[in-house]
Amino acid sequence: MAFGLNRAELIGRLGADVTVNQLASGGRVANLSIATDESYVDRNGGEWIDRTEWHRIVTFQDGLIDMLQKHATKGRLVYVAGKLQTRRWKKDGEDSDRFSTEILLVPGGRVQFLDKPNGNTTEAQAYADMADRAELARGGPSEHDDEIPF
Repeated sequence: MAFGLNRAELIGRLGADVTVNQLASGGRVANLSIATDESYVDRNGGEWIDRTEWHRIVTFQDGLIDMLQKHATKGRLVYVAGKLQTRRWKKDGEDSDRFSTEILLVPGGRVQFLDKPNGNTTEAQAYADMADRAELARGGPSEHDDEIPF
């Protein structure tokens, strides 16, 4: 019996429109590229450093692919929950293996757009909306919420 947890969650912006390709088997695959940003202070110079990390998202689910084709456009703020998967392959004419680590959206995974298609929602509003949805999922505010001392 195997035990483990393989889950990845991201909030970021789509770097390009979704790409959908037909497979030789007759199925389809959708690929997304999501950028996440972080800022930190450089220890040596004390300057703010902005860093962007790019993530590949992949799904083979037809219903999800149809939804992504309609809504997944460059610049949209999106929440993604899936599992990490590393693929290994060889390129013709090369001896060494190549690797790609992706977030695979499988049944039970999730894609949620955190802004409106025309980009009217700010990131702060999107995070607040997400927190509100999480609170509703937990059953709403508690009668004891007013007693928190901070």
